[in-house]
Amino acid sequence: MAILQGAITIALFILILGGLVVIHEVGHFLLARLFGIRVLEFGIGFPPRARILRSGGETLYTLNWLPIGGFVRLEGEDGESGDPRSFAVQRLWKKLVVLVAGVGMNLALAFVIFSGIAWLAAPQGGLVFSEVVAGSPAEAAGLRPGETILAIDGRSFDLFPSPDAGRAAIAALRAKAGETVTLTVEAEDGAVRQVQATLRPPEVADEKGALGIRGAQLVFSGAYRGRDLGAAIGAGAAWTAAAFGLILNGLADLVGSIVANPAQPPPVSGPVGIAVQVGDVFWQLGPIFTLYLAGLLSANLALVNVLPFPPLDGGRMLVLVLRALLATGGRALRAAGVRVKGPSAETAISVERLTYLVGFAFLFGFLIWITYFDIARQVGGGTP
Repeated sequence: MAILQGAITIALFILILGGLVVIHEVGHFLLARLFGIRVLEFGIGFPPRARILRSGGETLYTLNWLPIGGFVRLEGEDGESGDPRSFAVQRLWKKLVVLVAGVGMNLALAFVIFSGIAWLAAPQGGLVFSEVVAGSPAEAAGLRPGETILAIDGRSFDLFPSPDAGRAAIAALRAKAGETVTLTVEAEDGAVRQVQATLRPPEVADEKGALGIRGAQLVFSGAYRGRDLGAAIGAGAAWTAAAFGLILNGLADLVGSIVANPAQPPPVSGPVGIAVQVGDVFWQLGPIFTLYLAGLLSANLALVNVLPFPPLDGGRMLVLVLRALLATGGRALRAAGVRVKGPSAETAISVERLTYLVGFAFLFGFLIWITYFDIARQVGGGTP
């Protein structure tokens, strides 16, 4: 059973991460075709090549042995081509749009996933608390530590988009300070009852809390809620923005961790850690939470790829912009009568390739470094 579960987890991880990368490449492919740029190959997976799926027309569609991701190979993307439909001869804005299209596809996919969950089955959170303050409205209403508030005046709360979603429930209580509210409460044995509580007045609630519970946190209640399509689209946009905030905070924590102590485990996961997380979420929480995790990973892929670091899309865009600025500056100086001798086209291309190679080596080394800690966590159950 454990072997089968492990195999399903690996297959699910490949399907999610590989699918997200393929979607990313579809963005490059579609915009390149829209601008008339010759696409030489669209590959699912990475070489070595397993088989040719379709060879008719100018684009070769291939299936490759390494199943994580895919790629698009454009005519002249390395900067050398005499083809009038090559990437190299396109105007700068077209190149930038083609490169950013992959990021856009991942961002759009995250939005679609989040909107779909919000529309059909948003997991609901319950506010579980560990302490009831003596003499508080909570004690007067008969609440007991360990119970869970499922709804306030019939309103439940989305568990997504972040671990801080519990603040919405606390804010809802404080917004009704001084009022009598109906709480849907679940006891530790699973029994559900309706409880009325008269909350503290606003001037007291601001200091001591409206209800008088402590140690409150939002946990999955086991319930799901749908909403109308318009509200779901709004929620999807809000969740996407929240996901970007989480990822930005994670990147900041990563940089801080590396600067402070590169020998300690980083606060992020590599492929091995992500595979473990996908398995844990799927087997413990189910497909909706797994789909939400896929949305987070898609948003993460979008944000990481737009970073200005070669050979990521953002790095390639930065190199193109710098080359254009240098070329424009050189032309302006020559027009003013200043003799400028810049590097040859061949030298510029060689430098650009070297930049990408160094960047790739750095990213590969970073991947090995973070994977070491992923494996150490699983084997040793802690820090290496």
